[in-house]
Amino acid sequence: MPHERLAGILLSRKLCYAGGVVPYQITTAAIGFSLQIFLLNVVQIEAFYVSLILFVSRAWDAVTDPLVGYLVSRSSWTPIGKLMPWVVLAMPFGVLSYVLLWFMPQGSMSQAFSVPWYLTASCLFETLMTCFNVPYLSLSMFLGGDQRDRDSTTAYRMSVEMLAMLVASAIQGQVVAVYNTERAAACQQLDTPAPQTVTQQATCKAFLTSALVIGGLFFLCCLVLFLGVKEQQAPLYSLARVRLSYLTTLKMLVCHIPYQRLVLGLLFAARAFQVNPNVFALFCTHVAGLGAQFQHLLLALLITTIIAVPLWQAILVQVGKKTTLFIGLSLFIPAVTIIACVPNNLPVFVAMCVMLGFSLATMFLLPWSMLPDVVDYFALRNLCCKDLEPLFFSCYAFCSKLGGDLSVRISTMTLHFVGYRAGACSHSEDVVTALIVLFAPVPITLLLVGLVFSTCTPSTRIDSSSSRES
Repeated sequence: MPHERLAGILLSRKLCYAGGVVPYQITTAAIGFSLQIFLLNVVQIEAFYVSLILFVSRAWDAVTDPLVGYLVSRSSWTPIGKLMPWVVLAMPFGVLSYVLLWFMPQGSMSQAFSVPWYLTASCLFETLMTCFNVPYLSLSMFLGGDQRDRDSTTAYRMSVEMLAMLVASAIQGQVVAVYNTERAAACQQLDTPAPQTVTQQATCKAFLTSALVIGGLFFLCCLVLFLGVKEQQAPLYSLARVRLSYLTTLKMLVCHIPYQRLVLGLLFAARAFQVNPNVFALFCTHVAGLGAQFQHLLLALLITTIIAVPLWQAILVQVGKKTTLFIGLSLFIPAVTIIACVPNNLPVFVAMCVMLGFSLATMFLLPWSMLPDVVDYFALRNLCCKDLEPLFFSCYAFCSKLGGDLSVRISTMTLHFVGYRAGACSHSEDVVTALIVLFAPVPITLLLVGLVFSTCTPSTRIDSSSSRES
């Protein structure tokens, strides 16, 4: 066994593969942190239409995942691999569509034009990122090595993913700071409740500049992935397998019990972490009064998450993945409860962000560490099936994104019904109460449901598949 692991995945290949997560994660984080603010307060689209844009684009993104996964699984081998061509071809168009997402033609637009503009740009970007991310995630099954090598590679990828979120938060935090500065200056000078559009020119420029910087990082990391990772073909015995139809393979995946429990448990748990970031910036600004410290709070959360990933990786080796997941997710509950009860205390807020970082690390690390085990277990019991790894990863991404769509829709529509006004300098008690509820009680409820499903997950099956190569 030691000789087998020495001949596994090289450290340089693990690092280059981990670098490939940056394009998807940095753009997703930037969109999650500030697209809602950009559409509501900079473009000044009504909250109802913002929720429509976010929900439709994310729902479209979710629906395309299984389809792209199936198409990737049916792709033929090329000189650069089976999965890598998808990554390479999606890259330039993904960069362009991301920049368009933050571009305001002529500095301002009517709502009749802006809604279809940003809806089209969002759907185009999400489609291209699906074509990039599904084959990239599936690539982890074709790097060589055994199960421990894959777990180690996943830990490296999660650490770089957190680093990408840190970079995105630093970039977008500066942009939000520009917005908050202009907003504060406008609110001091104007008697009207909302600043005029003319005061937002610097903010528009800041958003577009950040998009260009992130697009450059997108390109560089794709280049590192392409040059540093060599995709390996599936084992020869897969040649004897048969290709099943799209609906047949989907039915087999849905009926696979370990996959069902894993997806359902982590689906609800992930929604808790999806609802929370969607309102984090608004909560800091309108409830805690810490809008100026928003980027610093994000940095505290994400730096802690980066540090926590290798710690949780070491813990799961000792106590198992299921126990590690339960311990880590449980830290979320006291953290958001204390923040909601004491929102104006900056030291307490920072301390709880550190705790949230430890909990967030388990949410990023464990699902993607457990999923390959489920794929292995399925492959051992369905030897007739061929090359279904992309479909497994894409269907998991589909469920995660569909739940995220509902989270965004619920949070934005809630703000719409309680009377959130785009660009307003102050908000009613109903808006403040809604932000508190969306920040703590709703995510906690979703997390508890997720923990119930996770407790029912047949971990012995996953453990057996995890250890079959040890």
